[in-house]
Amino acid sequence: MATTEFGRAVRRWRDRVSPEAAGLPVGGHRRAAGLRREELALLAGISVDYVTRLEQGRADNPSVQVVEALGRALRLSGAEREHLFGAAGLVPPGRGTVPGYITPGVQRMLDRLTGTPVAVFDAAWTLLLANPLYSALMGEWHGKDRNAVWRNFLGSGTRARHTAESRRTLEASQVAGLRATSIRYPADQGVRRLIAELRDGSDRFAELWDSGSVEQHEVAHKTIDHPQVGAVALDCDVLAVAGSDLRIMIYTTEPGSPDAEKLALLAVLGNQALTG
Repeated sequence: MATTEFGRAVRRWRDRVSPEAAGLPVGGHRRAAGLRREELALLAGISVDYVTRLEQGRADNPSVQVVEALGRALRLSGAEREHLFGAAGLVPPGRGTVPGYITPGVQRMLDRLTGTPVAVFDAAWTLLLANPLYSALMGEWHGKDRNAVWRNFLGSGTRARHTAESRRTLEASQVAGLRATSIRYPADQGVRRLIAELRDGSDRFAELWDSGSVEQHEVAHKTIDHPQVGAVALDCDVLAVAGSDLRIMIYTTEPGSPDAEKLALLAVLGNQALTG
C-alpha cells in the first residue's frame, strides 16, 4: 500500500509541474500540462524505467537519495516532502545529516536566473540541482561524479582550467571543507563513506586529510575550456543559504564581452554538439 501511494503521489505531483516551471524547453504536442516521465527522470537524475516502475508500484524500497531527488524535481513543500518519504516507508533525513532539501523560495529564485549558469550543492559538495545553462557550460555529471570532491580526486575532473598551484589550492580547500562538513554532520553515513573511498583511492586526498589543514580558499575567477565554444572566462560566486547549508554556485561574465557572447551561444546550443 505504501508503494502504491508513493506512485500515486509522484504521478499527481508530476502532473502539476509545468516544463516551463522546471526550466525545460517546451515543444511539440503535449497531452498534459505537467512533466513527462522522461523529464522527471532527467530532473531527478534517475532512469525513465525506474520512474515508470515507481509510479506503477512495481519498484519497492526507493532509497533516501531517490526520494530526495524526486522531491526536489517535483518542487515539493516541506509537508509534501515528508508525505513522500512516509509513502516510501522512510523517515526524512534529520538533524546530524547533510540537508538536501531545496525550499520553494530558493527554487523560484533559481528559476529567474535562466540566463546565468547556476547550480546548487549540498554541504558535502554533491550536486543537487543545475539549470540548463550550467549543464551546457560544465557538462552533465552522473553517479559519484555528482560530488565535486570525488570527481576532482577520483573521477572525470572538470572543464575548469587549472595551474599546478590552483589545483593544489582547490584540493586543499575541498578537503578542508569536507572535514568541516563531517564535523557538523557526524551522523551522516554518506559523508563517512565518501571520506573512506577518497582516503582509500587517492594518496593525495589521504595526505591532505591526515595533515589536518582547515584553511579554505574560494577562487573567484575561472576559465572554462568548453569543447564547442572554447575558453570562457567567468566570475564564480558561491552563496550560502541561511539555515540549510546549501551552496549556490553562480557564474557570470562581463556584459558585452566575448565571454558573454559565448555564454549566450551556449544558452542556444545546450548540451548538443556543434557539427560542420
